Amino acid sequence: MTDTEKELRYLKLLAQQYPSIRAASTEIINLSAILELPKGTEHFISDIHGEYESFLHVLRNGSGSIRWRIEEIFEYTLDDQEKRNLATLIYYPEQKMPAIVKELDNPDQWYRKTLFQLIKLCRVFSSKYTRNKVRKALPNDFSYIIEELLHEQESTQNRQEYYSSIIQSIIDTDCADAFITALARLIQRLTIARLHVIGDVYDRGPGAHIIMDKLMEHHAVDFQWGNHDIVWMGAAAGSQACIANVIRVSLRYANMETIENGYAISMLPLVSLAVEVYGEDPCEQFRPKEADEEFTENEQLLMARMQKAITIIQLKLEGQIIWRQPQFQMEDRLLLDKINYEQGTIQLNGQTYPLLDTHLPTIDPENPYELSEKERAVMEKLSLSFKNSERLQSHVRFLFSKGSMYLRYNDNLLYHGCIPMTKSGRLRHFTLDDKKHSPREFMDRLEQLARQGYFVTDQPEKKQYGLDTMWYLWSGSQSPLFGKNKMATFERYFIDDPETHKEEMNPYYDHRTNEKVVDNILEEFGLNPEEGHIINGHVPVKVTKGESPEKAGGKLLVIDGGFAKAYQEKTGIAGYTLIYNSFGLILAAHQPFESTQKAIEEEIDIHSDTRILERNKQRIRVCDTDNGQEIQRKIEDLQKLLEAYRSGLIKELS
Repeated sequence: MTDTEKELRYLKLLAQQYPSIRAASTEIINLSAILELPKGTEHFISDIHGEYESFLHVLRNGSGSIRWRIEEIFEYTLDDQEKRNLATLIYYPEQKMPAIVKELDNPDQWYRKTLFQLIKLCRVFSSKYTRNKVRKALPNDFSYIIEELLHEQESTQNRQEYYSSIIQSIIDTDCADAFITALARLIQRLTIARLHVIGDVYDRGPGAHIIMDKLMEHHAVDFQWGNHDIVWMGAAAGSQACIANVIRVSLRYANMETIENGYAISMLPLVSLAVEVYGEDPCEQFRPKEADEEFTENEQLLMARMQKAITIIQLKLEGQIIWRQPQFQMEDRLLLDKINYEQGTIQLNGQTYPLLDTHLPTIDPENPYELSEKERAVMEKLSLSFKNSERLQSHVRFLFSKGSMYLRYNDNLLYHGCIPMTKSGRLRHFTLDDKKHSPREFMDRLEQLARQGYFVTDQPEKKQYGLDTMWYLWSGSQSPLFGKNKMATFERYFIDDPETHKEEMNPYYDHRTNEKVVDNILEEFGLNPEEGHIINGHVPVKVTKGESPEKAGGKLLVIDGGFAKAYQEKTGIAGYTLIYNSFGLILAAHQPFESTQKAIEEEIDIHSDTRILERNKQRIRVCDTDNGQEIQRKIEDLQKLLEAYRSGLIKELS
């Protein structure tokens, strides 16, 4: 088929969607108008680590965007208390409204005033969108009325009564509560055009499953996988090594909420093994790190014994992967065969260290990486539970459909961890499956293998390779998601010398402050170094030690500021978020969020310090974005279709 024949075939397919000159012309006019709209606001967030209350609040307030608009629009008409009241109502309408109305002598007057205020805000937020896009965001029950109010000019004398009568009818029919809730949700939705999650929803905090539910409801979201996400994805796919890691980390931080209540995965098989094998073992090295008063001494002891049981299983399973996949080059992590079981010592890097715990009844010194019969039975039951958890599987399928190792979007390169480098700062190239890979090709190949591990069902070898790759992405020495030379699990549990606990960061973290290095990364991924940015997470910015989220002259931005409470002592803040709107880039540094209850009852918002990183001389329009380029290509195709209609090459279908 010639190029001309291929183009004609494509135009005939396009004609089915636009069957006449009028239909094609109308779409060209519509698309051309969209190109002139302001660019939609992008919201970047990273390393949420299960802190669902903070995350949900930041999502509701658009990292402060809604409060900024309230300040701007009602600067001279509302006092500070009224502005806080209005903001809280928008964030939590169902919870806040009854408390407000209960205190009022004349609710109708408040309803009328509040409806006017919310409609005014809605008009501002909807101004970036076409009517059609706003229409799609409207709730079904009130879509017609809201659309009328958004586009009605109540200041025009002959329309004032019409506008006021709509408002009054909403109140008279007892629909005001539902209508205000609908407007509040619409404002939340219109505030952010697209949400970018730069990895690590899972672990640490108790609500990763709640966060995932919310992300699945979001109208426009993408996801760059973090190492704490990929290990859960591997667990859902059936990787026993990933399952062991997920359970061990959850027990280490006394956080079984997501596994047991979120995903309904029973730990009974592991409990049974822990009691039977380690029932008299104090397991001092395995005590949970962050267990609080809610756990009794007996509960903490049980968690320690469970943690020890799953840790030994993990070390065995990881050893099996390292033997099975020599291309991972992780032989230095084979440690169980380096133990002198009679003397209770281990030979490591030419030195002999005494073990802190020598009670290892399930390890056969002659075959240390083989699971015992009881351990094998436990892992088979746990694997079945992970694979049969419907909620977990729906979340992981979402992560595969919306996620990737990296993303290029509107001149920005988004990834969670690092681009592996040599010590001299050169981008590292890899040989995988006997083929040389550039950094970008390496990440593409790893992503393909991860998908293979989850979706392949009828080819056991391919499936196993994919499953093993997901574990490698979690803790491999050159994993772009992990970014360290090792995960010192064994050393932290069994060796006292802190020198052995050190995990050396990939040289990337030393060189990412160098503009030339960042330019090289941007070029490797096909972006213009003069315009592009890298948006990175994974390693918390230690603000208390004077660290800055801006690297390489502002070309690389690290937005992991410590959403997880476990990191906030080190960082001094409670997370960064980034806003990229039509005027430029804005960085928000958030203080710790007290609670949803206080946010509602006392109107305590997250205190956020914002800083404009870049202000554009000219406002960015849709035509300047990736989406704008796609629209422009569609316009060009439609123009070719028009030409074909008018030249008689294709006849109109209607």
